[in-house]
Amino acid sequence: MHIEHIAIWTKHLEQLRDFYETYFQARAGVKYRNAARHYESYFLTFSSGARLELMYSSSVPETQNEAKKQFTGFIHLSFATGGQDRVDAITERLRKDGYRVVHDPRRTGDGYYESVVLDPDGNRIEITV
Repeated sequence: MHIEHIAIWTKHLEQLRDFYETYFQARAGVKYRNAARHYESYFLTFSSGARLELMYSSSVPETQNEAKKQFTGFIHLSFATGGQDRVDAITERLRKDGYRVVHDPRRTGDGYYESVVLDPDGNRIEITV
């Protein structure tokens, strides 16, 4: 058994698609549209085979996410890069491109080398080895 995909509601469908394609090498499929339901989505596929569904509907309200507070439920997506130097490089590229870095690269108590950045919607993205 494996997770088939994870989904994110967004008010910025194209911007979020571009973010994951640019920084995490996702490939977007064809945009799905359902005019009757005011719904649009993309499935993004990563080199590992993992998939992320980005969904937009005008009827879904904005999230109450805050960068520093934690809440129950899903809290982050984690991307394994293959090395500490890649964690550092991707984190620095995101910072230079204006994205918020919540935690600089560091070794955590459980042994991970990781950073945490926010995607354009404020979702936490963990970048690890």
